[in-house]
Amino acid sequence: MADEAYYMKRAIELAEISADEGEVPVGAVIVRKSDGEIIGEGRNKRESGRNALAHAELIAIDNACRKLNGWRLPDCALYVTLEPCPMCCGAIINARIDTVYFGAYDLKAGSAESVQKMFALPYNHKPEVYGGILENECSHMLKEFFKNLRGRKKRKYMSTLKNGV
Repeated sequence: MADEAYYMKRAIELAEISADEGEVPVGAVIVRKSDGEIIGEGRNKRESGRNALAHAELIAIDNACRKLNGWRLPDCALYVTLEPCPMCCGAIINARIDTVYFGAYDLKAGSAESVQKMFALPYNHKPEVYGGILENECSHMLKEFFKNLRGRKKRKYMSTLKNGV
């Protein structure tokens, strides 16, 4: 299997597509460890899909399950640009993904290492987890997205004040 940076760069590409569409930039890739094949990809689509479940990880898991024709994903690794939330950690556990690599830590909702360590709890499956893979690139992309979003909201607010609306 190629190194972690290769697959994380693909996840970053997917996250950039989400950002271009006005979505929070999160991308995910699932790789079969035995041969390095990408078997599932996903990117955040919560806004466009108007669906709280449309996280990059869940979309990637769904695509991988469909490709392998089953709900278990052993011998697989997940690469995601942002530390998974509790919902995504639960899906990772249920899909039996072996290893999770993430880029940016999420101090507000990250449930692999930051807010809680869900994979260390006594569930029936415990994936290995490695955080901080291409962390600077992943964090920068998120910071720029939210900086630009705040700027757009401020300009819109100032415009409504100026126009007396």
